[in-house]
Amino acid sequence: MRLEKPRLAPLEREEFPEEIQGLFGDGPVLNIFRTLAHHPKLMKRWLVFGNHILGKNSLSARDRELAILRVGWLCEAEYEWAQHAGIALNSDISQDEIERVAEGPDAEGWSEREVALLRATDELVNDAFVSDDTWQALSRFYDKEQLIDLVFTVGQYNLVSMALNTLGVQLEDGVKGFPKS
Repeated sequence: MRLEKPRLAPLEREEFPEEIQGLFGDGPVLNIFRTLAHHPKLMKRWLVFGNHILGKNSLSARDRELAILRVGWLCEAEYEWAQHAGIALNSDISQDEIERVAEGPDAEGWSEREVALLRATDELVNDAFVSDDTWQALSRFYDKEQLIDLVFTVGQYNLVSMALNTLGVQLEDGVKGFPKS
């Protein structure tokens, strides 16, 4: 974790502003949402977009999660990595592949599609632009909607990583962070 403690303490459920009281049902609420509860209007609007990226995206769950994990790794957003490592395991991604994401697109074992996906993610995070060569490689595997969803998925999780790191959102108890080398 980049910060040892949160800059904004996560709110307890009973502290949530009235306008977001019913958003999370009766189960536990993740620290990211407990932190964003400090700004309920932003959180409600952000959840609509985040719901598209996470639940209605035209990318396969596997491709979406590979990109999100790579963003989390590149942004040193351990909370993001940890949350999506769990999701990835339920998205046809093995533990070995999750750990290989840290090595990037040049690691052995990725398919051509996955190399293009991870390279595009690297380029977007590092340069806010996908090179022509990478775009051409992506275009062999993805349609127009998927290409757009990839750009917005990387952008969404780059934004989320910035917020998590800056606000100091901490891992939930028992959640494993980055793989240790």
